[in-house]
Amino acid sequence: MTTRSSLNAPRFRMLFLKVCMDVTGATSFLFTEYHYVGIFMVAFAILIFLFLGSVESFNTNSQPCTYNQHKICKPALATAFFSTAAFLLGGITSVLSGYLGMKIATYANARTTLEARKGVGKALIVAFRSGAVMGFLLAANGLLVLYVAINLFKLYYGDDWEGLFEAITGYGLGGSSMTLFGRVGGGIYTKAVDVGADLVGKVERNIPEDDPRNPAVIADNVGDNVGDIAGMVSDLFGSYAESSCAALVVASISSFGINHEFTAMCYPLLISSMGILVCLITTLFATDFFEIKAVKEIEPALKKQLIISTVLMSVGIAIVSWIALPSSFTIFNFGVQKVVKNWQLFLCVGVGLWAGLIIGFVTEYYTSNAYSPVQDVADSCRTGAATNVIFGLALGYKSVIIPIFAIAISIFVSFSFATMYGIAMAALGMLSTIATGLAIDAYGSISDNAGGIAEMAGMSHHIRERTDALDAAGNTTAAIGKGFAIRSAALVSLALFGAFVSRAAISTVDVLTPKVFIGLIVGAMLPYWFSAMTMKSVGSAALKMVEEVRRQFNTIPGLMEGRAKPDYATCVKISTDASIKEMIPPGALVMLTPLIVGTFFGVETLSGVLAGSLVSGVQIAISASNTGGAWDNAKKYIEAGTSEHARTLGPKGSEPHKAAVIGDTIGDPLKDTSGPSLNILIKLMAVESLVFAPFFATHGGLLFKIF
Repeated sequence: MTTRSSLNAPRFRMLFLKVCMDVTGATSFLFTEYHYVGIFMVAFAILIFLFLGSVESFNTNSQPCTYNQHKICKPALATAFFSTAAFLLGGITSVLSGYLGMKIATYANARTTLEARKGVGKALIVAFRSGAVMGFLLAANGLLVLYVAINLFKLYYGDDWEGLFEAITGYGLGGSSMTLFGRVGGGIYTKAVDVGADLVGKVERNIPEDDPRNPAVIADNVGDNVGDIAGMVSDLFGSYAESSCAALVVASISSFGINHEFTAMCYPLLISSMGILVCLITTLFATDFFEIKAVKEIEPALKKQLIISTVLMSVGIAIVSWIALPSSFTIFNFGVQKVVKNWQLFLCVGVGLWAGLIIGFVTEYYTSNAYSPVQDVADSCRTGAATNVIFGLALGYKSVIIPIFAIAISIFVSFSFATMYGIAMAALGMLSTIATGLAIDAYGSISDNAGGIAEMAGMSHHIRERTDALDAAGNTTAAIGKGFAIRSAALVSLALFGAFVSRAAISTVDVLTPKVFIGLIVGAMLPYWFSAMTMKSVGSAALKMVEEVRRQFNTIPGLMEGRAKPDYATCVKISTDASIKEMIPPGALVMLTPLIVGTFFGVETLSGVLAGSLVSGVQIAISASNTGGAWDNAKKYIEAGTSEHARTLGPKGSEPHKAAVIGDTIGDPLKDTSGPSLNILIKLMAVESLVFAPFFATHGGLLFKIF
């Protein structure tokens, strides 16, 4: 007996075709992107070797150590070589993590659609487990490669741990460099298609989302895989690599490194290892211990993941701190050694962990349609798109307040206890549950694509309702996932900034000094410049997409009636070409700024640039991410019509709904391109400055030397 939810032969063929096109399109885009990224990786690796090798004029003789002049360390040429090797290793690992994440997602999409026939709980399990696989893959890959690299480098460096871990910072630079292009390129791709598909399909032609008649529908779903999945996986890998490197650099010049205490030295890696075990246990609560039977249980179940992982991780941190750390040790603090107790370092990691949970809940409050902020944004659509935009912007600005206070408290507590090492460990505390964070983030994108497959295959509207419910919860979890990346980026960047100041031998960063202040004000401007470039890139690519979709609707007979097939391939090509071309200028801005400032204006001005970009970048990123998430869920709130208030604003195609679609369209590049990319900007400039610090300290400030 056949039901509407079953798959007959034509629907199965459509489902199979959709999966094949998703896999082929996403793979094709990533290979094209990685071709250009590979060229950059080789060119920048040569640049690293030349800059760092020139610090001692490519001398192969050993030299006095930077922080202990009475001790002999390996030559600068060795640091140049091993930093280059670490850079390439980090870049390859980042690319591999993003690619594997995309492959997992493309196959999980169809499986989630099929499981949705059995109920929302079954579909949730498949989507969440797929996200969990990505999370564990990312955490394990990053940890394994970093640990192996440390041990291989140690064969050459021996007791010179200062040089060893200075070279290891190249690993974080490589990971973040690839992440930048993945996030920007993937973000431009997915949002250009999304804007084109929504404006023409929903607003002008009044057809459903993911309707197979829409020429941009395949490119839209491909974009979810390459932008939201591959980009996010690479992003979180970059955060993990940089926070680990920042902690290891500071530890290497503290008592752990001076006394060669390898177990204590690996404390950051042990925290990450414990996080993998904790997240594995936590995942069972979502997929095995409890069964989701109703739509209203989805968001609470995902919220429990964050709570359970945080509670269990607190216990895990205490165990690792007690076993791995001596009861008392010293941490390098800008030229002096500060005595720290093991319980103080436990609190540093713990405060970062719990601050992450608080910010996650705040993000949920401002982006979930279960709460009043998003409902107020939806209600503002009664009077048109303009009021919707005003309310959405106000929500985003307001959502910055509590996260910034939480980050500020984390910084104060962790720095008071363990200086810059404490801040780096607080960042790792936030990222310690990275597997769970990525699982609930990727789950949303998988659910979104599962809904698209159901629509294209002509499956029952009940299945689409289930996938839409999963997707609505996924929008909130995606915002929480982006919050993970942004808030950890603030702490990571500050820790890297501290390591840079120490390595560049800057005694104080005085904002009243003209050199520092001009850097501060220029640095604060950079996130705006970067955001302008990425937003315009999305707009330019979207303009071409809108024109192509309109052309096909106007020139292909029978397309609206469903008698003819659209030209999906042309839309995929337009978005691919545009994203590859448009990702270069923003990437160049981020990568060249530290090199130009450090070389021509010196380390003091560069320290101001790093501080300014950190302060403004974090707040813009949080605001942009939450504004876009709120607009998206306000639209879904109207479409779902699950409350009396929502039904007065609907149904689909009503004037309030069209206003909500416009708000969602504006928010797309904010939450999926500019916002997430900004956290990479502040991290990448900081770690790049740290890697090139020896060169800047020796040869930097050419203009000030001339004049």
